[in-house]
Amino acid sequence: MGPGDKNCLTPEAMQALEQADVVVGYKTYINLILNLVADKKVVTNGMRAEVQRAQKAVEVAISGKRVAVVSSGDPGVYGMAGLVLEIAAGKVPVNVIPGVTAATAAAASLGAPLMHDFAVISLSDLLTPWETIVKRIMSAAMADFIIVLYNPKSNNRQQQLASAQEIILQYRRPKTPVGIVRSARRGEESKIITTLEVMLEHPVDMLSTVIIGSPQTKVENGYMITPRGYRF
Repeated sequence: MGPGDKNCLTPEAMQALEQADVVVGYKTYINLILNLVADKKVVTNGMRAEVQRAQKAVEVAISGKRVAVVSSGDPGVYGMAGLVLEIAAGKVPVNVIPGVTAATAAAASLGAPLMHDFAVISLSDLLTPWETIVKRIMSAAMADFIIVLYNPKSNNRQQQLASAQEIILQYRRPKTPVGIVRSARRGEESKIITTLEVMLEHPVDMLSTVIIGSPQTKVENGYMITPRGYRF
């Protein structure tokens, strides 16, 4: 379903919703598309119930219904696609429909910060050990990747973003541009362009995407830009 704005929902995704008999998804995401699924049977549940959602979707599909499983962004990027494919293996066919990710939606709002190689890292340690996340942040910083941080902070996770900043500051100058976009393309979007050294002074939560520039990233006319290398 992309970031949440109907204008960012691809025609293919819209068609899938229209053709579905049943729509399954996390209730927060379903609420964003209620007007599109008003005539459908809808199955929702809460956070951390992904396995149950996928199992229910497969169960309903086996009964002969056409089921649409909703993910925000792209279902194959921290979404439901992999889990559904695993649970549905050998039982029902699955069609994965691409969507607009938070990384690209946020980047478009900031300008063009992802014009060169970049890494996307989730700071959530619910499913990945924090030690592994630290290694990934360090490796991306050492390799001069632009770094996109998903799930940067929650009520129960306050220190991870500060730790990421500390690691990246070992390899990036303090004035490295950083963009913070909250609720990208959801109608209540807010954004700010700041720097690595003071990024923690700005509000960040689970609805935020943080983009930390590479050593080449600059700010011009209010836009974050990472030059691709063209000469003009």
